[in-house]
Amino acid sequence: MAEPDRSSSPADESSVQVAPAAPHPTFREALLFWAKLGLISFGGPTGQIAIMHSELVEKKRWIGERRFLHALNFCMLLPGPEATQLATYIGWLLHRTWGGIAAGALFVLPSVFILWILSYIRARFGNVDWVAAVFYGVKPAVLAIVAIAVIRVGRKALKNEVMWIIAAAAFVALYFFHVPFPAIVVGAGLFGLMGSKVWRAKFLVTGGHAGAETGTVMGDDSEAPAHAKPSLRRGLKVVITCLLVW
Repeated sequence: MAEPDRSSSPADESSVQVAPAAPHPTFREALLFWAKLGLISFGGPTGQIAIMHSELVEKKRWIGERRFLHALNFCMLLPGPEATQLATYIGWLLHRTWGGIAAGALFVLPSVFILWILSYIRARFGNVDWVAAVFYGVKPAVLAIVAIAVIRVGRKALKNEVMWIIAAAAFVALYFFHVPFPAIVVGAGLFGLMGSKVWRAKFLVTGGHAGAETGTVMGDDSEAPAHAKPSLRRGLKVVITCLLVW
């Protein structure tokens, strides 16, 4: 006797689970997270970006993988600290203007207070052996944080052998030939632009796995919020405000 077909049994259907949608964080939740990030974001921009990726993309699912990396690439092209800019952008994306202000401010404020304390110790007591010993012990730990961050972010951003070759060439140019950093960024951008014309399969790799972004608040394929859509009026308002503040 032939066995019944079990390919569409209820048990099998129930075993396929879809990740629940992550709830949109409240402003208070985001505020607490940015404050926490400002306190634990050791290791400079590389370590800070890796921490944001681990928390925002993998754990909290507030932003999608490709959207995060796209924002990171954009911030790398801007002058200034890319990690702070990335935090500010994500805060703005989640909670508009006040979200961006809170993320950017809380990202740097803890370090300000630490610098004040260290400056006071230096001015009040001069060279202090135990402070120097603390920094001497922190140095290898920070190097380990940076190394792990490079590996984590590199595995996500470098999709194929061509990207690995570009990354290696950039490292050689920076470390051995002391090529200015802006020249590296501009050269890599131009190389990518030309490569997208002649070798699209290797350079246009923005697509991802369909199920990877299930349940993400700001997924890669989800529609941008209303305040993030281009608007001439909002653009002029931002430009005028920034010029007045500057």
